[in-house]
Amino acid sequence: MEQVVFHDWKLSEAEALELQCQFAGRVERTDRIDYVNTVAGVDVAYDEQSNRLVAAAVVLNATSLTIIEQAIAEDVAQFPYIPGLFSFRELPPIAKALSQLKCKPDLIICDGQGIAHPRRFGLACHVGILFDVPTIGCGKTLLRGAHETVGTIRGDYAPLIDDREIIGRALRTQDGIKPVYVSTGHRVSLPTACTWILALCTKYRLPETTRHADQLVKSLLKR
Repeated sequence: MEQVVFHDWKLSEAEALELQCQFAGRVERTDRIDYVNTVAGVDVAYDEQSNRLVAAAVVLNATSLTIIEQAIAEDVAQFPYIPGLFSFRELPPIAKALSQLKCKPDLIICDGQGIAHPRRFGLACHVGILFDVPTIGCGKTLLRGAHETVGTIRGDYAPLIDDREIIGRALRTQDGIKPVYVSTGHRVSLPTACTWILALCTKYRLPETTRHADQLVKSLLKR
């Protein structure tokens, strides 16, 4: 899989903030996505003692959800842990893992935020711009915005609102289980993003893409 946009990773906090604001203008919030045959998940695990990062990219068949390909990459964290700037810490190894893939997935699900972000440029947006691929942010925790109570049934949702703008949805993926936070990453509308997240959450709260990537990085880190 080929990366098409590049920038320096050795940035100050101010430079990273400026880059987010600049790149946010490139994010496409409407559907520009072809038929999806393959869907990928990316995740990162940390070894806090050594400052080591392990990233994984796992590609699944979009229908059967069987694994087609997977890639891993290791790195050392070079950017500090700053809320809202996680992509500058996590994306270098993720980009290495994605670049190893022989097939370019039609859609990537990121364990993090898309436009549900202070500057509307979370991890999923960053991945989408760098690799020119449709992406969705599906976070376990709320980073930005507020929402009303979500119904208890799978598929129930509440709009995630920040400064009177809808930036995502709190989406219930399983009956009675805590919702996830879904937002546009790049070239995928919010309704389409939620449809895909529900389709990928067959038995569990999180999408199968995220679950497979998470299991892979954790097993590698334990070794």
